[in-house]
Amino acid sequence: QVQLVESGGGLVQPGGSLRLSCVASESLFRFINMGWYRQAPGKPRELVADFRRWGSTNYADSVKGRFTVSRDNAKNTVYLQMNSLKPDDTAVYYCNAQSSTMEIYWGQGTQVTVSS
Repeated sequence: QVQLVESGGGLVQPGGSLRLSCVASESLFRFINMGWYRQAPGKPRELVADFRRWGSTNYADSVKGRFTVSRDNAKNTVYLQMNSLKPDDTAVYYCNAQSSTMEIYWGQGTQVTVSS
């Protein structure tokens, strides 16, 4: 069973930065798509950013220019660098992975709170 473990969330002031990490229990090459989603209270889960095995990336309009997704294959780790954070970015952030056999995996989530 694939496990995804997120870390790096916390409380940050508006305009600040955080870097989230997601460590996978298996090689990232197993997955055809990996990314980050978030869910704010009372709202549906939404895509933040993802990238395909072959390198193309996709970002939600609300985070373009502020967030960057990256990966370290040697460490089986995916990152989400978040800059210029806004209160609207407050949510639980989830790591997501999709295997070549279309299985979907989720991490347990990490809370990000942007507040002064």
